[in-house]
Amino acid sequence: MRTEMQELNAEKTAARQSVPDGAAGCPIFPGIEILYDDVHAQKYTMQRTPAGNVFEITHCREGRIERSFRKEFCYLSPGDLSVAMESDISGSAYFPLAHYHGIRIRIDLDRAPRCLSCFLDDVEVSPQALRQKFCSGNTCFIARSNEGIAHIFSELYNVPDSIRKGYFKVKILELLLFLSAMPVEEAETKQHFVSRAQVSLAKAVCTYLTAHMDCRIPLEQLAKHFHVSGTQIKTSFKLVYGVSFFAYTRRQKMEAAALMLAETDRSVLEVAGCFGYDNGSKFSKAFKDIMGATPAEYRAHAAVKPAE
Repeated sequence: MRTEMQELNAEKTAARQSVPDGAAGCPIFPGIEILYDDVHAQKYTMQRTPAGNVFEITHCREGRIERSFRKEFCYLSPGDLSVAMESDISGSAYFPLAHYHGIRIRIDLDRAPRCLSCFLDDVEVSPQALRQKFCSGNTCFIARSNEGIAHIFSELYNVPDSIRKGYFKVKILELLLFLSAMPVEEAETKQHFVSRAQVSLAKAVCTYLTAHMDCRIPLEQLAKHFHVSGTQIKTSFKLVYGVSFFAYTRRQKMEAAALMLAETDRSVLEVAGCFGYDNGSKFSKAFKDIMGATPAEYRAHAAVKPAE
């Protein structure tokens, strides 16, 4: 029989893996559309064009996204951007933090204008040329967050409805012009890929830690259990989840503890013990660091039901 903590953890996991809010798309030019991804799950099947000649520009605003590119994986953190042919990336995306907000611009090369100067003078940008620049040799281009990328995308997330479509046209042209001038550093791009073995190890460690949230597991114990070095575990986990496994586990524990505080009448000390803390003050500090309130404050707030 499962313990109460395991039931609560299962409920928390189910909530984190609920159906995503999905992607709201909007056509901008012939063959060019923008989609907003608002996902609160760990897996989500992206919209694709069957047998299409489409390349995709992806920008991460919040959370973290994993895309499978051939036999390797790449990850985008807040502010990062990727450019790849849709046929080269898996249609199923994974979200290590079960939380993600971002934008995708999909360009169907068979339908998009050959040159965008027909929409605005001096914007002599060819979608085909961009595809050749960033995706030649079946590669996936990745750029880490920088001021130029942030400037263009920041304004795409808050657009008044009254000027929405016209504004999108201006910003998409600006983005494509910006990309046409962006240098492509092949060596840097290759550094952003993660091997299948590293991804498998990180996810196995994560599953193991989640199943043992009632105790503290030192790195040496993990290394022995998985028959690898501690360095391999730390490196692989950070590449996939973007944080150390210590930080990730602490957040998981505090989120599960928050659910227990809200849904049961157990004392704070009892809840602390369920997650490997034998010291109430240490638990309270860790809880406040993650949840922004002490356990008592959180429980009091959760007890206040909104008016019907």
